[in-house]
Amino acid sequence: MRVVEIIERKRDGAELTTAEIEYFIRGYTAGEIPDYQAAALCMAIYFRGMTPRETTDLTLAMAHSGATLDLHDIAPFIVDKHSSGGVGDKTTLVVGPIVAACGLPVGKMSGRGLAFSGGTLDKLESIPGFQADLTIEQFRKQLQEVGLVVAGQTHELAPADGKLYALRDVTGTVPAIPLIASSIMAKKIAAGADAIVLDVKVGSGAFIKTLEEAERLAQLMVEIGTRSGRRMTAIISDMSQPLGRAVGNALEVIEAIETLHGGGPEDFREHALTVAAEMLAMRRDAVDESHKERRRAKEALRNGAAWEKFREFVAAQGGDVAAVEDPRRLPRAAYIAPLTADTAGYVQAIDAAMIGIAVVDLGGGREKKGDPIDPAVGVIMHARIGDRVEAGQPLCEIHANDDARLAQAEARLRRAFTIGPEPVEPPPLIHRILRARPRES
Repeated sequence: MRVVEIIERKRDGAELTTAEIEYFIRGYTAGEIPDYQAAALCMAIYFRGMTPRETTDLTLAMAHSGATLDLHDIAPFIVDKHSSGGVGDKTTLVVGPIVAACGLPVGKMSGRGLAFSGGTLDKLESIPGFQADLTIEQFRKQLQEVGLVVAGQTHELAPADGKLYALRDVTGTVPAIPLIASSIMAKKIAAGADAIVLDVKVGSGAFIKTLEEAERLAQLMVEIGTRSGRRMTAIISDMSQPLGRAVGNALEVIEAIETLHGGGPEDFREHALTVAAEMLAMRRDAVDESHKERRRAKEALRNGAAWEKFREFVAAQGGDVAAVEDPRRLPRAAYIAPLTADTAGYVQAIDAAMIGIAVVDLGGGREKKGDPIDPAVGVIMHARIGDRVEAGQPLCEIHANDDARLAQAEARLRRAFTIGPEPVEPPPLIHRILRARPRES
């Protein structure tokens, strides 16, 4: 086979064979196929799409491009969760400790930021000393001893996805539904999950902009999972505005800490409880009992068990526990500047992607592969969709470490808010929940 012919076939709208997909993944993983050809194929997929069969083949090829993890000697049932990416989405930092505190081990492979979407590992690494790069043996040991581990994708597990994940971020191919679905599901399958809860974001701050597209992505990932023998739940959640108030790595860690202490923004807390309840319900396949599991999750927040699990988890991965106990010791920006409303009215819309891009402008995200991250910078939202604001009232505050970057972010953020005379209803937090179980053979 020739890679250029595979690229040309997909460019022209042909359906790739299983053999062609496996050949490409093997070659790219081995370094025999260069980034520029992989980028060309990703762009062809972005424009031409893939059939469900192609996407499943791509998922399985990436999942088996390296080692696969079997954790059943540690726990009889493994549940994992994954978000399709959003602005201000620090859900794992709260959901993981809640679920682990309720007795269900959580071993999660997470990623770094993509485009305007922040990465879980980038957030955690704003905690001084935190180590995200673990070997498989370290991952297993911590899961057994602590019940919670969040680590970067190792070179052993789905290495093809690790390479493509970074490449997509800097080639404009992040939003392609087949690439999103296969990337998420390859990691979950390789990591040995028996059940998977997917948090599929939709709206201006997500890679998926319409509910129709979100349902298509959710159904595709559920189909891939059930074909692979996994229990699946997909939560389609709103990303018309940032989740919670904080956008930016250390700022989001602080907000997660507040939530683990029973505070935090209501929308973020409710979203985290929904995801946690779905994960806990899958343990007994009790989808009709998620309301009972939600009460257990709320109790883990109320009685401090989730916070204690978070502290134990941070310490196990080398993080400075004193910094999470006193968040003033986390990275802090040199400048904090308010962005105020020019006119009175109602916040009718917020371009959440523009908020995320502004954080990238500040240095809190990557413009190209391998860029360093400034953990201190970001945005704190004060106004939400549906709020009444007066002229001069702060819409948000900008945390910056550089005057020029501050000015650039301020100009972008000003365009992110639409204020008008008519009131609007805030968007729903959850649009739909899809649940499915493996197909009988």
